Amino acid sequence: MKSIPPAWRVVVITALVLVVTAGSRAAPGALLTTMEDDTGWSNASLSFAAALGLIMYGLGGPFAGTLMGRYGPRRITMLSVVITSVSVLAASQVNSLWMLSIVFGILAGLGAGLVASVLGTVVATRWFEQRRGLVLGIFGASVSAGGLVFFPLLTKIGVDAGWREALIAFGVLSGLVVIPVALFMRDDPADIGLKPLGSTGPIRRAQPPEPGVMRRAVQQPAFWLIAGTFFVCGATSNGLVGQHFISHASDHGFEEVTAANWLAVMGVFNFVGTIGSGWLTDRYDPRKLLLGYYGFRGVSLLFLPFVHDSLSIGAFAILFGLDYIATVPPTIALCADLFGSRNAGVVYGWVFAAHQVGAAGAAWAAGAARDGLGDYDAAFLSAGLIAIAAGIAATTIRRPTTQAVGSV
Repeated sequence: MKSIPPAWRVVVITALVLVVTAGSRAAPGALLTTMEDDTGWSNASLSFAAALGLIMYGLGGPFAGTLMGRYGPRRITMLSVVITSVSVLAASQVNSLWMLSIVFGILAGLGAGLVASVLGTVVATRWFEQRRGLVLGIFGASVSAGGLVFFPLLTKIGVDAGWREALIAFGVLSGLVVIPVALFMRDDPADIGLKPLGSTGPIRRAQPPEPGVMRRAVQQPAFWLIAGTFFVCGATSNGLVGQHFISHASDHGFEEVTAANWLAVMGVFNFVGTIGSGWLTDRYDPRKLLLGYYGFRGVSLLFLPFVHDSLSIGAFAILFGLDYIATVPPTIALCADLFGSRNAGVVYGWVFAAHQVGAAGAAWAAGAARDGLGDYDAAFLSAGLIAIAAGIAATTIRRPTTQAVGSV
């Protein structure tokens, strides 16, 4: 690890943390059917616990942006890993829905949320002047890798040994991540006498977010457009597909492990698509990229209710996977453009909170729709339409003609 250049060493550690935190949010979708069969709890009730986790996952972002500005990303990342690990281990022992909602929803969601949204943004803006979009793409791909690894793994353990055993295995594994964070992560390049990669200025520590930045941000229509489109992103990705794809595939005759494997295929293509999105964000207008991503996603979701065979589910996994979270790099780029790079972590933290509120609403609503209507068709068709609408809305965001205040 010491042979890797310091900036890229921090990228490696951050990517590892993001893989694990993504795994914590993959667990509800991976284990939903197994938990339902074992406990007798309804799909809607379990989806409510998952929805709480998604809300806390999002609300952790705004607090994390402020905390990392004050105490540094290393300490907050270590805190996040410990909370997540302990909460998941506790969730493996619960025997009631209310306890599941507290430890697996609220506490584990908050623990993961302390790093999930803001850590990558803070690291990219502190350590990189050049290749920032590419780095953000790598971090987005790391989230994809978390799904790629943990969806099939947790599903397999859940089916073979039980959902409690799957949570124990994940809790122990996630706790081990605190070791490389403590040993190799650094808060700022100035701590070791370096400048951000590509910087031509003097060595100096990153400035904390400006006081009152959110008070000014909420007065701008652009903030609400960014937050609104990202609300739709959460609803149509993590909330709907992330939580209910395996259950939907099971309704259409696929075995759970087979469906989880297709979700892993989705993760592979999302890995490629998100890194590609970071590369494109360094070169093209992020608003046009968002139009393409949301439109592509909407068409994919309109196609999903008609999936009944291996060929069609494979086509969906590839198409949807290519832009599952490809929206992240251009969304962060817009936050930095409009509100300054020093404020990007805090602003994006609140934008990500909107993302997770959308995810939570869709997670619960889709479960309720399945319980009430017998399938997910209405949920997927409506999601496809609002995704297309979000792409159109993204093109109306007005970018500044001069450098944003606080960009240094």
